[in-house]
Amino acid sequence: MVDRRASTKDLPTRRRILNHFQERDPKIARVIQGIGPFRLKRNRNYFVVLCKSIVSQQISTAAADTIYTRFQNLFDGRVPTPERLAGLKDAPLRAAGLSRQKSAYLKDLSHRFLDGTVRPHQLNYLDNEEIVDRLTLVHGIGRWTAEMFMIFSLNRLNVLPVDDLGLRVAVQNIYGMKARPDAKRLLSLGKKWNPLETVATWYAWRSLNADIVNY
Repeated sequence: MVDRRASTKDLPTRRRILNHFQERDPKIARVIQGIGPFRLKRNRNYFVVLCKSIVSQQISTAAADTIYTRFQNLFDGRVPTPERLAGLKDAPLRAAGLSRQKSAYLKDLSHRFLDGTVRPHQLNYLDNEEIVDRLTLVHGIGRWTAEMFMIFSLNRLNVLPVDDLGLRVAVQNIYGMKARPDAKRLLSLGKKWNPLETVATWYAWRSLNADIVNY
């Protein structure tokens, strides 16, 4: 297997980023010039990240924060782990505010970690599509969640989440498009951005929201 790991020290410098996009896509380069350095904070607790992603689905940020805090409290101050989650009954999960479906998704996530379907230390060595294939075996995890995981947990630099609404809105604004770009249009742009699709996406997000993007 090829080692595809990327740590903070591996993130490209602003000069390298500018040189790449000034040559390949001047419109994105202008966005980059108006924004600070490229930063990604890597979260290595993959299980916790994926638990949060399931809890947060289709609810507001405030509601997700409240429910996730209750979920964490079920572990008596300890970090949620696959073993600890697998040992919980459904009733406490439901009492924390999780739906029956999300409770089932979380249990499935824990089982997938325990049975080796998802091997945390192996993920760095898989290519992007292999990671998507592996993570989407978990009930409740789709492609978008897998892509956010690759960006914010693995710091992959070549991820292009074509179904992300924020990216579509930002690209429409940056390029002055009459309509939001579809997946095909974003894939076409991604060819110019390669191998720094994540970087272009991150700056596009920042053009909409000045806060550091997190997950």
